[in-house]
Amino acid sequence: MKALNWLLAVPMLGSWAAPVPVRPVGPFAGAGRVPVVVELFTSEGCSSCPAADAALRELARTQAVPGVEVIALGEHVDYWNRLGWKDGFSAPAYTARQRQYATGFGTGSYTPQAVVNGRYELVGSRAADLVAAVSKAAKMPQAAVSVAVLSSSAQVRVSSLPAGTAATEVLLAITESGLASQIGRGENAGLLLHHAAVVRQLLPLGRVGADGSFTASPAFTLAAGWKRPNLRVVALVQEIASRRIVGVATASVVSE
Repeated sequence: MKALNWLLAVPMLGSWAAPVPVRPVGPFAGAGRVPVVVELFTSEGCSSCPAADAALRELARTQAVPGVEVIALGEHVDYWNRLGWKDGFSAPAYTARQRQYATGFGTGSYTPQAVVNGRYELVGSRAADLVAAVSKAAKMPQAAVSVAVLSSSAQVRVSSLPAGTAATEVLLAITESGLASQIGRGENAGLLLHHAAVVRQLLPLGRVGADGSFTASPAFTLAAGWKRPNLRVVALVQEIASRRIVGVATASVVSE
């Protein structure tokens, strides 16, 4: 079921909890593959969403698009929560982010909606269309971005932007894969839902300088209940006006 939402945008908020070391991954991760971000706006209360979660989970697992590293960001919106089931992974920040995209694309906010590198939007369960959008996005110029975590802070660097890039900001996301929920009510009542990598936190770090460079070392911690082997840190460079993602880097969390 597709649900429309016309909520006003609100600021993104984040809180953090236990420092861990991570392996740094550069802008062209995975043996030279080009990173492409797929954001899936989804909800446990939406009967059409499990198929989209499955499609993105499979794409991220198989990495089947030649020359591309698919980076999944499952962002659970909260406007389904009043319809019979409260999604424990949902947050107003993800609803607001989707609303920003909807304004730019000229669409309503709906679930399941996939947004590829901030450039293309589509119904998230359309696997073939998703692959086509990922392949198309991978051909666009990319910024040079790196991210790592040392001790209790992340280290994010941007050293250049593609020619013609407008004003940009840098965001830091933490995702957790392997999550599932047993649904008690609503459209998916009785189902055990398995999710694509869920965004646990999404934090704005600041704007890239006029010279195309950016450096930040934000302190953060991880909640005790999160499974560290399933966590990733993702740094995003995104145009403020167009919402196009022009650079990304990731780091996988390793055990202490």
